[in-house]
Amino acid sequence: MNEIKHTISRRRARAAKTKARSLLSRTRPRLIVHRSNRHIYAQLVGGDGKILAVADSSKLKGSDPIEVSQQVGRAVAKLALEKKISEVVFDRKHYKYHGRVKAIAEGARAEGLRF
Repeated sequence: MNEIKHTISRRRARAAKTKARSLLSRTRPRLIVHRSNRHIYAQLVGGDGKILAVADSSKLKGSDPIEVSQQVGRAVAKLALEKKISEVVFDRKHYKYHGRVKAIAEGARAEGLRF
């Protein structure tokens, strides 16, 4: 039981740390990543809390979750560039920067979005 509490508190600490870093720059929108067991979601949120763009893996096809995550990153970057947003702050919440979360960042950078 104590190990579970430790894991949850570490997760909350990591989430608070990444959110604090992303909130330092209120002028740039945040690229927020949410991951579930089946899908991955990315959304751009402006400084005022409005959602500017959303992309997810629910309609994308692919066998490799990393490749699908890169497609999600490319899709959200295209939507951002259409709205003339070129610089964002990457908010990964409590997720570690590897695997599918890293693939979203790489896909967005490949389309020209700067972090």
